[in-house]
Amino acid sequence: MSLTAIQEKFSGNLLPYDGEVYYYGPILNEQDSIQYLNKLLLEIEWKNDEAKIFGKHFITKRKVAWYGDDGFDYSYSNTTRSALSWSKELIELRSLVIEKTQSGFNSCLLNLYHDGDEGMAWHSDDEKSLQENAPIASLSFGAARRFLFRHRKTLETIELMLSPGSLLIMQGNTQSHWVHSLPKSKRIKSPRINLTFRSMKR
Repeated sequence: MSLTAIQEKFSGNLLPYDGEVYYYGPILNEQDSIQYLNKLLLEIEWKNDEAKIFGKHFITKRKVAWYGDDGFDYSYSNTTRSALSWSKELIELRSLVIEKTQSGFNSCLLNLYHDGDEGMAWHSDDEKSLQENAPIASLSFGAARRFLFRHRKTLETIELMLSPGSLLIMQGNTQSHWVHSLPKSKRIKSPRINLTFRSMKR
């Protein structure tokens, strides 16, 4: 796909202390964003997410997929996924994110939220298999959704709206001091896809 560059509205650090979060706003125009959403919906090998918590097995309505370089497994919530080979669209989007951030990424976790009834509880991306303090780039498609950060100790909360085609970067010691969530919203009836490009330890 041929991408049309747009001038993103890059923000300064959104966190007041103990971390770094930068919001670029949309880095894709509306047409490109819609085309990628439709391709990702159809062509990604989506599966319901699974978790084992306190010995119980849970299957979510939300679907996920794990792509990356050869040989990367990703373990979270007591489950392990083996990376699928990069698709054409994911290679294009990774190149765009690398260009914007000047950082390298060797893997991508994708989440599909079918509507506002699906969200994500408070958590941090601090798995031991991730490179410590490396940037995590979050690229959004589809429905605009609220996204929150909360400090682990002070409970101070930062909120923003993630627009379709927008890029968010979390880096430094953010995951050690802040948790984040995607709240549910009954009024949202359309899907959202989120790509989080990551750097796994080799």
